[in-house]
Amino acid sequence: MKHCLARNVIERCFGLLKGRWAILRTKSFYPVKIQCRIITACCLLHNHIRREMPIDPLENELSEVTSGQGLDGDVIRYVETSDIWSTWRDDLAKEMFNKWRGARH
Repeated sequence: MKHCLARNVIERCFGLLKGRWAILRTKSFYPVKIQCRIITACCLLHNHIRREMPIDPLENELSEVTSGQGLDGDVIRYVETSDIWSTWRDDLAKEMFNKWRGARH
């Protein structure tokens, strides 16, 4: 049960961040290092807003929407892969392997 509760908290956090920052709602083709920086920046800005605004309208709105949902809501069993992301992943793996192989020779 603790795992389920933790998952709900994490999903709520992701929902809150995606609701506030449009860049997190769409596909990102930035390099992984830049994606990490974007997510970190969004989290830092979110924390700054929380510190400066004791009452966050966006968070209150999200609480109202999710308050009626119990723990037995929709459960994601699996995520279907998309051709775009599979191709991107494969290209990234090939690029990393080629760099690794090039560094060894």
